[in-house]
Amino acid sequence: MEQVLANRSVSITELKRSPSAVLEQAGSEPVAVLNHNRPAAYLLSPQVYRAMLELLNADLRAAIQEGVDSGPAISAEEVFAELTARYAEPKRTTKPAAKGSGKRST
Repeated sequence: MEQVLANRSVSITELKRSPSAVLEQAGSEPVAVLNHNRPAAYLLSPQVYRAMLELLNADLRAAIQEGVDSGPAISAEEVFAELTARYAEPKRTTKPAAKGSGKRST
């Protein structure tokens, strides 16, 4: 069974029946929306969602800076050449199909 990553949960049916009540009861806590007792979605307050985006952006900026600080830049052409050399499928040599005489056997 999938792990529910919230302390509160609600069925999709209940959410459809009374979305305002679900949001009001949740306050600032995330709510797992369940479909057949499995998480189908999560509802987040605007504040929590904003904080998550800010954290993700900060982590992304840090990762980019780490890459910049890691050494000299490599051109895209060099990267693609290396990837092609490493992962390209070998070329297959196929013989053209022999043409038939055009006669049908019976």
